[in-house]
Amino acid sequence: MKKNINKNISDEKAFSIIKKPLMTEKSTNLNQYNQYSFIVNKDSCSNAIKKAIEKIFKVKVTKVNTSVVRGKLKSFKGNLGYKKDFKKAVVTLAEGNTIDSSLGIK
Repeated sequence: MKKNINKNISDEKAFSIIKKPLMTEKSTNLNQYNQYSFIVNKDSCSNAIKKAIEKIFKVKVTKVNTSVVRGKLKSFKGNLGYKKDFKKAVVTLAEGNTIDSSLGIK
């Protein structure tokens, strides 16, 4: 079942889809291939993520890969629990486009 996404999404919707950039060693290495990682809303689809990135950063997105990262088992003072699950999106940009990943989304 595909969700209907308008061609132009609002700024509020774009900022609710993209939560923050994901800064890990692996995602930093992907920057040389013009790929950037973001933590996104779990309900958002790839088309919505693409439109939100294009709206916020004013770049051309060629591909979006998403995955749901399951929360890890943690122990806190003898009690077991899980961290929250989150959705990760790896965005590939067109040649010549870049994103300054040191800037956070506020």
